[in-house]
Amino acid sequence: MKWIFLLIAGLLEISWAVGLKFSHGFSQLIPSIITLICMILSFYFLALSLKELPLGTAYAVWTGIGTLGTVILGIILFKEPVTILRILCIALILSGITGLKLLTH
Repeated sequence: MKWIFLLIAGLLEISWAVGLKFSHGFSQLIPSIITLICMILSFYFLALSLKELPLGTAYAVWTGIGTLGTVILGIILFKEPVTILRILCIALILSGITGLKLLTH
């Protein structure tokens, strides 16, 4: 269950990060409300996962999921550039998340 909570927290982190873009600096009411709700829920699920997971691992995985998701959605939704170097960096982040998960009992 600890990893499920962490996955949910990571997905919610992606949601609030993308929500920040849509809120236009919290000037749009509905996107701002959704963003704030996602932030609160993301921290809540991260806190639940921290009951059983090491802090360093959980935080790194949480931010890694958020980073990967926001980069991918930035490419899809906002037409951000796709370069070999960006793809390589995304692959490195993914390998780090995978390694941390595999090395945590």
